[in-house]
Amino acid sequence: MANLFPMFVKLAGRKCLLVGGGPVAEGKVEGLLSCQAAVVLVAPEVTEKIARWHDQGRLTWHARRFQSPDLEGAFLVVAATGVDAVNEQVFREAEARGILCNAVDEPERCHFYYPAIVRRGPLQIAISTGGLSPALASRLRAELEAQFGPEYERWLQKLGAMRRALFARRIDPRRRTRVLQLLASRKSLERFLRLERRTGGSA
Repeated sequence: MANLFPMFVKLAGRKCLLVGGGPVAEGKVEGLLSCQAAVVLVAPEVTEKIARWHDQGRLTWHARRFQSPDLEGAFLVVAATGVDAVNEQVFREAEARGILCNAVDEPERCHFYYPAIVRRGPLQIAISTGGLSPALASRLRAELEAQFGPEYERWLQKLGAMRRALFARRIDPRRRTRVLQLLASRKSLERFLRLERRTGGSA
């Protein structure tokens, strides 16, 4: 099995094609919308939530079956139809055009996998098993969600503000690196949480 290259991709404004309109597709759409992707969905029927997103102008829905021209201009495509022949067609045509494709729950028809994600604001921890065991990825996500609580989102916002302030000053780069490492330490987090408790969360 080929090694996977982990990366976080900026999808804002990029056309992302979804083929399928059921509950599985709905979950994929939600993730893409959260990244401000330009979502185009093709399916004869869709869930109520997808229809509502369409009515709100958050995505484009073509109420029909997949056609080859749907791939024009797409940055990536997700096939979530549950119909083997359709997913195969989408994957093959995407591959021929050099477009990244994910056929849900079909590793052999995937150029990329959806990882299990722990989100704490800008902090994202992605877990992948390369499609071998999504169940293990889910268990690890649950463990990491317990380890990295909601306080990490607040702390990270604070770290970002302090980092910007440091870069705005004339300071030796090596010293700045040391300071940033200290700010990101476990002791720094513990101090931040103690201050939050004293100030009622306004640290």
